[in-house]
This record gives sequence, structure tokens and C-alpha cells, in this order.
Amino acid sequence: MPERMMLRRVLLPAGVEGAVLPLLAGKALRAFVDGYVAVLLPSYLLALGYGTLDVGILSTATLLGSALATLAVGTWGHRVHHRHLLLGAALLMLATGLSFAYFSTFWPLLLVAFVGTLNPSSGDVSLFLPLEHARLADSGQGTARTAVFARYSLLGALFAALGALCSGVPEWLAAQGFGLLDAFRAMFVLYGFIGGVVWLLYRRLPVPPRELGAGAPMPLGESRRTVIRLAALFSVDSFAGGLTINALMTLWFLQRFGLSLAVAGQFFFWAGLLSALSQLIAPRVAQRIGLVNTMVFTHIPASLCLIAAAFVPDVGWALGLLFLRALLSQMDVPARSAFVMEVVTPGERAAAASFTAVPRSLAAAVSPSIGGALLAAGWLAAPLVVCGGLKIAYDLALWKAFRLHLTPGQVPSNSSAGLVGAPSKASSDEALDKGRQ
Repeated sequence: MPERMMLRRVLLPAGVEGAVLPLLAGKALRAFVDGYVAVLLPSYLLALGYGTLDVGILSTATLLGSALATLAVGTWGHRVHHRHLLLGAALLMLATGLSFAYFSTFWPLLLVAFVGTLNPSSGDVSLFLPLEHARLADSGQGTARTAVFARYSLLGALFAALGALCSGVPEWLAAQGFGLLDAFRAMFVLYGFIGGVVWLLYRRLPVPPRELGAGAPMPLGESRRTVIRLAALFSVDSFAGGLTINALMTLWFLQRFGLSLAVAGQFFFWAGLLSALSQLIAPRVAQRIGLVNTMVFTHIPASLCLIAAAFVPDVGWALGLLFLRALLSQMDVPARSAFVMEVVTPGERAAAASFTAVPRSLAAAVSPSIGGALLAAGWLAAPLVVCGGLKIAYDLALWKAFRLHLTPGQVPSNSSAGLVGAPSKASSDEALDKGRQ
């Protein structure tokens, strides 16, 4: 019992309800299997006899399917309680893993990728995301909300790193005499099994009475204009990120430097740990310089590192630059989630999370095929350079559009740079009302 209380204190910031613990645990488990699937997926498809372009097409199908499912949640999800939708998503995850382990021909695999929950990227782009975000946002206010999103992102990054490290398991099993394809399939069976465990976790979520008033789930209304602007900007960022998802970066490592699958998995493990560390620091940075500034001024140096990594001739320099990028590139994740939840009304949170996630997923669904085609054509530097350039353009546009946009408890600083400053003593409601004007 003391150990359980200690775990609660570590996972839950002060002022956050304990009912979100199943969400945090579910996020960790999903991130673990996503971590190794993103690395194994291209090797599994290559082992089945498919080409680099096929990897890109199938990755696009997974992201496109996730985008449409997320859009459905944002449009009609307010009619069904979040708990029921989360349970359904967990069962879909179970079916996805088992189906991907069973099928070998391309079209069934493509169909499963489209309707299922596979995630070939380093971030969470599934329909779980808006549902979990809405419940997390309701569990705390202000700094506590940012902190719980940081814990959520931190667990995701840590367990995704562990998953990436486990991507070498099929090769190890093959060395012990186990068939390589059978080893790959076993990993997808494990993916499905974890979906079943997540379903059991989500059954523990409380079922509150039907919500009424301002906090009741509703479609976008008052915050529609702000959400549309954010969605348009986020789509640029996600399109760029889709060019360098983990599945394609694995191919890049294999083609550029001839790294083994096990070494690539170790890279993603350490990169994931660095990302986790950065997300632990992000709430403190955001408290000092504001959410928007945290999103922008940590992202730009990360993109410059990615561009530089495309041209260095030595694998050591490339890994060093990509590790530095990993340390910086994910600090915007908890800040972005908290910012979206703070600039909309409570009832619109699930819809806002969906409608900002959908353009991201749609944009990210297009680019893996482009990235795969560029790699197949031998233009190995192109995906990294285009990704970095587009992300820098996104960061500058975001800062210009929202640098003076107030979030609860914040006022603009008096600096000539127009930075969003540290928290003031003004009431959160007053600040939010001013920010929406």
C-alpha cells in the first residue's frame, strides 16, 4: 500500500484527480507497443517481400485511417460517453494486432492498417488521443493541467523508448533458431494482447452522471475560429513530421549508414529517453516563458539539427545531431496539448482535441508515401531537409499568430519582442476572456 501511494504521488501532480491513473497506465502500454511497431513495420514488410514504396503507402494508410476515426470522434463523439469510446478503441487495438499477425498479402494488410490502430510514427496519432486529452484536461486546472499533460507525454516517451529497444527481439529470436517471420508475428500478437490489457484498464474509469451545463460535451461553437487556426498550423507540422516518421528513419539508417535493426532500435531507445527528459522539463519552461514560446523556441533548434544530420558524412555526427534534436523536439508536446485545452471552453475540449488532431493526421498520412518515394529514388537527404524547413516555417507562423494570445493566468510581457510572459495574478477567467477577443 505505501508503494501504491508513492506511485500516485510520482504520477499525479498536486491538484489532479486520481481517476486519470488508468489513462496514464494505458498511455504507457500503448506507447510501448507503438515504439517497437514503428521500428519493426518496415522490416516486417520487407521480409514479406514488399518494397520501400509499399512501406510508405501502408504507413500512409495507417495515418489516414486514424485521421478519419479521430474526425468521427470530434463530430459525433459527444453523443457517446468517452469511457465507451475508449473501450471500443482498445478492442480495435486487440483486433489490429491479431489481424496483422495473421495476414501476409498486401491488400488485407492495407485494410487492417487503415481501419486499425497501428502507429508508424514517433507520436500518438490514434483516436485514443482526443478522448484521453479531454478527460485529462478535466482532471486539473492551470499549472496542474500542464503538469499532468507532461506526465502523460513523459510516460509515452519513456515506454516508446523501451519499445524501440525491444525491436531487436525478432533478430535475437531468429539467432536462437526461431523463424524471423514468426518472430515478427509474435510481436504483433503481443500488440493485440496489450490492447486487451488496455481494455481492462479503461473498464476502471469512473462513469460519472450525465454532464449538464457548460461542461457537457458539445460540438465546436465559441472556440471554432481559434481551433481552425491551430488545426491549419498543426497540419503543416505534422505533414513535415510524416516525412521522417520512425519507420522511414529506420530505412534511412539502413540505406545511409547500413545500421542493423538492433542498432536502429537502440538509437530510438536513447532518443526516446532524451525526449522523455525534455517533457519532464517542459512544464517549468512553460511556466517561465509561456506555452507558445515553449512550443516555438525549442522546436526551431531541433529542426536545424535534423537538417544538419542529412549532410554529415559520419554516422557518429548524425547520431549526435539526432540525439540533440530528440532532446528538444518534443518539449512542445505537453505545452501544445495544454494550450489547446485552455483556449477552448470545457465542453468543447474533446471536439477541439479531435479537430486539431485530424488535420495533423491527414497531413501526416500523405507525407510517408512521399518520404518513401524520395528514399526509393536515392534522395536520402531530401526528407530530412524538407521536414526541417517546413517545421521552422510552422514555428514562425505559430509564434506570429499566437504570441500575444493569452492563456489562463498569463498576460503579455512588456518586452519589445512581444513574448507571452510568466503567470500573473489576474484571474484565469478574466485572462481567458481577454485572450479570446
